[in-house]
Amino acid sequence: MLRRFAFLPLLALSLPATAQTASPSEGPTPIFQGRDLFGLEWASDPQISPDGSQVAYVRRSNDIMTDRARSTIWLVDTRTGKQSPLAAGSGSHTSPRWSPDGKRLAYVSSEGGGSPQLYVRWMETGRTARITGLPDSPGALSWSPDGSRIAYLMRVPGEEPKLGKAPGPKPEGAEWAKPLEVITTVQYRTDEGGYIKPGHDHIFVVPSDGGAPRQLTYGQIDDGGPLSWAPDGRTLYFSTNRKADWELQPLDSEVYALNVDTGAVTPLTDRRGPDRSPVVSPDGRHVAYIGFDDKNLGYQNALLSVMNPDGSNPRVLTGNLDRSIGQARWSGNNSLIVQYDDNGLTKLARVGLDGRMAPLVDDLAGSGIDRPYTGGAFSVSPEGAVAFTSGTAQRPPDVSVWKGSERKLTTLNENLLGAKTLASVRPLAVTAADGRKIDAWLVTPPTPAPGGKYPLILEIHGGPFSAYGPHFSTDDQLYAAAGYAVLYVNPRGSTSYGEEFANLIHHKYPGDDYGDLMSAVDAAIAGGTIDPDNLFVTGGSGGGVLTAWIVGKTDRFKAAATQKPVIDWASFALTSDNPAYFSRYWFGAYPWEDYQSFWARSPLSLVGNVKTPTLVVVGSEDYRTPDSEAEQYYAALQLRGVPTAFVKVPGAAHGTIAARPSQSAAKASAILAWFDRYRNKGGSAASQ
Repeated sequence: MLRRFAFLPLLALSLPATAQTASPSEGPTPIFQGRDLFGLEWASDPQISPDGSQVAYVRRSNDIMTDRARSTIWLVDTRTGKQSPLAAGSGSHTSPRWSPDGKRLAYVSSEGGGSPQLYVRWMETGRTARITGLPDSPGALSWSPDGSRIAYLMRVPGEEPKLGKAPGPKPEGAEWAKPLEVITTVQYRTDEGGYIKPGHDHIFVVPSDGGAPRQLTYGQIDDGGPLSWAPDGRTLYFSTNRKADWELQPLDSEVYALNVDTGAVTPLTDRRGPDRSPVVSPDGRHVAYIGFDDKNLGYQNALLSVMNPDGSNPRVLTGNLDRSIGQARWSGNNSLIVQYDDNGLTKLARVGLDGRMAPLVDDLAGSGIDRPYTGGAFSVSPEGAVAFTSGTAQRPPDVSVWKGSERKLTTLNENLLGAKTLASVRPLAVTAADGRKIDAWLVTPPTPAPGGKYPLILEIHGGPFSAYGPHFSTDDQLYAAAGYAVLYVNPRGSTSYGEEFANLIHHKYPGDDYGDLMSAVDAAIAGGTIDPDNLFVTGGSGGGVLTAWIVGKTDRFKAAATQKPVIDWASFALTSDNPAYFSRYWFGAYPWEDYQSFWARSPLSLVGNVKTPTLVVVGSEDYRTPDSEAEQYYAALQLRGVPTAFVKVPGAAHGTIAARPSQSAAKASAILAWFDRYRNKGGSAASQ
């Protein structure tokens, strides 16, 4: 007799008492709770004005009525810290960009409904004009040097491919099924965008005081930003891959010069590998860009280079820095400010045209606040003042400025978090079996441990080529508020430690990173505050892979929660949203060429060993690690009789599984409930 198959509702697991959320009528609580996610605010995309007196930034907050993050634009005075709203009405408001003279601010807004449009605010009068009426959202906004035009990227719709036709004619009034969908592209869906509609991204320019936009680029390829104007306003620099097989070469892009008058496009770089993010120096004598010579490695440092405006005399500036450059902005004509990750921190430094570096700040923070990833954003004024997003392990990103020294301008969460007793985060020294030093952090609950020792959650980052650091994390704070210590680690393969460290997992992930994680758990236990009989493990994406791998290798954990994992590398490689990338760079072969390599590294190959009760979590619209991966693992665990449950987050993609605050809190609650079910309490296992 077949048993009826059903997904476990997201909140069906009973919530442990320590994590329950009090209603407003019960009064305030000093412990961080799921409902507090609706009170958080964080800064992103800070844009400093040309005279350095103001910063326009995107202020994000969670709307409890719509259960979504809301984006508004605010101004903050760099001298006084005084704030004022610029675009804070209904809709989403993003991408603030100052005109060269600082008298106007362009931004993108969906105010009034429909597709987001380009707006311009005249700062002296406070008057705003909608500049465009576009069918799709504009992106990569860039003012011309004289302020008369704004360039942007926008998707241009294409024709639906056709193959055959339905029988006809259709009788009047008949209700037939929708037409067949025909797909002919290599990449036909993206994780957060879903199935891709026919069309391509191209460059447009529009008068900054309104008028008809003019399309500048064409073709069956996607042009990319950012867009950078030459000082004379006649040339735009951008990046794209215009080769015939561009769909099969996901990392092979070049920098191009676009003649704004004629539409002529000239390639300036020519090598195998990504050349991107061109920015022109104020005097027009140099074009800086980021890229590398592609060696088909799993991880490769992105280097900062400069060249002449015609593409001649290219030279690398950061060849002696064994770190990857994320962004670069000119500071005058002879130096650039660059952003890069180093040992779990996101830093800014000044790089001269001679390659010499001078550090500026090391506390940038990104906008993904559910987990403690590295990240951040910045901008530079003509005089060299820098605006950036800064944060700590106990505060989400605020706006800070650097003018010879660092100063924080906003305290967006002090009213909420200042009244909370948050978990503390401290570094933990870890030495791997081969003697390598591994960075790790231990999150300690704000309440004393019953019996003197805390249960421990090992929380593993995704990527796998990414990094955690001492940054704010709602997941970790919620776990700690429920009485669990949290351990997070940058095992080998993590970024911010150089190419050699990252590529220790090249063509063998998961592998020795497992040993690093176990060494970190042993180090946490050795500290004396962790209960070795109450260990739990979870992680998302690459962390979900390692969670499933770990329970196939050891029974030391009481329970596990694998989130949005890859379970079978062969099926993942051909169903993920970028099939041209993963096989080539992570395996060096396609599944049909070397299937055994794919299988040997698949957690599914170890499922016969699993005894650990394992929760499986995935977004219902995940196209990066498709939900079919999680479904395979859930089915295998069920067939083996391993305690399991399957949690689907409705409407969530891989990158947006924590985007809606109610779902983010509920997901953490479900994981805590699962762990609490198997947690030893007072020396005996909890009831199952």
